[in-house]
Amino acid sequence: MSKTRMFPVYGRTPSCSVSSRLEERRNKAKASRLEHNRRSDKPEDFITYEDSDSDEETAAMQKEILNSSYNFVDYVKSREMFSKNTTSVISDYGSRHILTHEMFRETPITLGNMNKVFCSQWLSDRQVVFGTKCNKLMVYNVVTHKLDQIPSLMSRRDNLGAEQAHCGIHSVQINPSRTLLATGARNTCDIAVYRLPTLDPVCVGENAHKDWVFDMCWLDDEFLVSGSRDTKMALWRITPDMFESKTDVPMYHHISAISVKDCRNSQRVRALTFNKSYEEIAALSLNGYIHIWNAETFKQKLSRKLPSSQENVCLAVQESGLYAIGCRSYTLLLDCRTLQAVKKVSSRYSGCGIRSASFQGDVLTVGTGLGMLMFYDLKAGKYLDSSINSSRTVVLKASKGYVFPDDEFVDNIQNVKYVPAIYTHCYDTSGTRLFTAGGPLPATLTGNYAGLWQ
Repeated sequence: MSKTRMFPVYGRTPSCSVSSRLEERRNKAKASRLEHNRRSDKPEDFITYEDSDSDEETAAMQKEILNSSYNFVDYVKSREMFSKNTTSVISDYGSRHILTHEMFRETPITLGNMNKVFCSQWLSDRQVVFGTKCNKLMVYNVVTHKLDQIPSLMSRRDNLGAEQAHCGIHSVQINPSRTLLATGARNTCDIAVYRLPTLDPVCVGENAHKDWVFDMCWLDDEFLVSGSRDTKMALWRITPDMFESKTDVPMYHHISAISVKDCRNSQRVRALTFNKSYEEIAALSLNGYIHIWNAETFKQKLSRKLPSSQENVCLAVQESGLYAIGCRSYTLLLDCRTLQAVKKVSSRYSGCGIRSASFQGDVLTVGTGLGMLMFYDLKAGKYLDSSINSSRTVVLKASKGYVFPDDEFVDNIQNVKYVPAIYTHCYDTSGTRLFTAGGPLPATLTGNYAGLWQ
């Protein structure tokens, strides 16, 4: 859970330096190997090896182990005292513990007559921002349960009476320093940028795309990339002088993209992500390709055909660089260095399309079209097992949400149990709260779903 490098106040060694710890470590490694040998003879696709599995630990390694405390109390004390001790903590420990002990409980959120939530982000420990298919940018306060709508920004083509393109807000992205939020404008072919935490308007990026903007990603605090259904990708720059000046009446700039390029061999850019470890942009297109761009030069490097070309709608990247792509019947894990498939993670339920994906440490969270969230442990190579009942895996089942009745619904779907698709989910910074949202999967149905798990 945590690791704290301890230094002695007096004497030669700290209090945690007990030689019997080395013997306990060896016994645990031996037991782990025996457990692994008792498994099926079928070879695994992907295997990881821990340093503790090695019997040949050098004297320096043993000294490092003995001088390190893995007690969370020592970690908290060291942090409170602003100690110079080197500390680290496993970021996904809290969420993993809550999930395996089945402690998450859902609080349904009433959204009124909104239609399908497509994207979401935590603004702070109290607020979540999300975008809907009906083109509303909303902020939900998890303490007061209050909903506030943020006005959409108009571009010049709106003022000229151009035809409105309303497909909804598909992306909300916060820059690394958490000072700016990028999302869709009133015309969904354009982008809008707001200042945080006040959500004052900063600028509208216009005229780069001729079709709906499906996704965006920040490269750093100033540069933003957008991908559209028109197969183009645009690079934008939001300079500090745009949002540092303050006026009595909120005003915003109209900006043009630095560069607009075709994403070759693509049909409709559906999802984007920035791989910081390798300084590259990954784009997912609906014709079943993943495209890699150099983030420094904004040039396309390569494209690779994916094993499945059906419903590739979501893309996530781990800090180490591993890509996860949500497909119709499984989640595909790709090695970013070779773009070779590391593993196909089956969805376990027939007809269960993957609609959203994210990494929380070594846990991959996927939201499905059947109203369920599943959690895959990358190190163990399997879905998270429940600590309450070892015979089952951890699954969060969403509440029904709401569907607005129409003729088709009344005639054909009235007797079918409705479950919402989880189009978006996001953890807060502590990993102990989870916001999930979406709506009915059929495009012809109008409805919504949102829930807070804590």
